[in-house]
Amino acid sequence: MDVTIIAETQDGGLHPVTAQLVGAASSLGASPTVVCPGGAGGDEACGISGVGKVLAVTGDCFATYDGGAWAEALDAVAGGDVVIGAATTSGRDICSRIAARRGVSIVQDVTALSPGLNVTHPIYSGKAMQDLTVSGDCVLTLRANTFPPASSGGSAQLSTVQQSGDVRLAVAEAFARASERLDVSDADIIISGGRGMGNPDNFSHLYEVADVIGAAVGASRAAVDTWEDIPHSMQVGQTGKTVNPSLYIAVGISGAIQHLAGMRTSKYIVAINKDGEVGCARMGSDRPATMTVRDTGGVTTFEGSALFTS
Repeated sequence: MDVTIIAETQDGGLHPVTAQLVGAASSLGASPTVVCPGGAGGDEACGISGVGKVLAVTGDCFATYDGGAWAEALDAVAGGDVVIGAATTSGRDICSRIAARRGVSIVQDVTALSPGLNVTHPIYSGKAMQDLTVSGDCVLTLRANTFPPASSGGSAQLSTVQQSGDVRLAVAEAFARASERLDVSDADIIISGGRGMGNPDNFSHLYEVADVIGAAVGASRAAVDTWEDIPHSMQVGQTGKTVNPSLYIAVGISGAIQHLAGMRTSKYIVAINKDGEVGCARMGSDRPATMTVRDTGGVTTFEGSALFTS
């Protein structure tokens, strides 16, 4: 099986999720070719175990982000029966365009992958998981923090290819403010705020907590749509980013199904809200939310609305 990976890059280097993509491709028995947009992270990609070769694709179109131009340039040099990218905002954009250019199937947000192209991915806003087998050429995007990363120690050959695409819409400034902090797609711990925070200034409290526990700060769609100070790059949910952290803390978030679709696979979820019956607290359960608190006085269990009034 000939597999090509579209590398995810960040701040001029390789995003950690790229090693996870290589690990997933290796589980298929492939030695993938890694294609690096703009040449970023090429040397790092060569050092990932299991990589067959690395193509650093350079061209004028990579000076700014344009999904169509990037897809055109990358597709021109990317071979492979199977193209794999990360299920990030840019990864979904580029991979869907490559699939459309090739006229092949695409499966987004894959959470399990095995030989024979047996894949698992969420459907119905994450309410159910679908198992399917993909036949023929295809494009896949894989959810971050779901697949074990390939180890270091590789020695793949690096080649530089000059290729560009037709830039139609350029993003002049790609979320410079958001890049100063850990991205929610990468984080093992996330603390997110919703419209229940009252105003965007109160997100400063979340940042303080995040700095202490090493977390990324996210937001619900309601918060992003209500306040211009909260960028879309922080949004967790069906129309934002799908995350898979060990711990997800939801503060002032009602828990609409669209938000749950983006974080329900978190290992542990803590909901802080005035109403114990909200979606993030109950996670769609028929039972009221419960929380057990252990301190010097022993163990106390709070249930439903008592969670937030006791």
